[in-house]
Amino acid sequence: MTYLKSYKELIVWQRSIELVKEIFLLTARFPKSELYGLISQMRRASVAISSNIAEGYGRKSEKEYGQFFSIAYGSALELETQLIISKQLDMSTVDDFIKSEKLLVEVLKMLNVMTSKYRHSNS
Repeated sequence: MTYLKSYKELIVWQRSIELVKEIFLLTARFPKSELYGLISQMRRASVAISSNIAEGYGRKSEKEYGQFFSIAYGSALELETQLIISKQLDMSTVDDFIKSEKLLVEVLKMLNVMTSKYRHSNS
């Protein structure tokens, strides 16, 4: 595995940070009654994506690196589900969801490639 100087150089990590910002902006528009419900869940899931990418990088082992990409992918799917639920419950306007959804799809695609790459290299 080729190590970068920092996990911050990973495009997937950079996009996941953008996603966190978008999720925080989106959930700020949700009803305050959801502060300890969907708002909290969505914010934690979005933060978990970038956090697991960083933690996996820090492990310096291909097997663990791939495992943390897989965990980040799971958090992204969790966030996807929460976006679907909050959209169906009309927590905000349909237009408010667009940027978050596009970023999430981009992050999911990159994480899918990364998890596949490390799954195949460790088989």
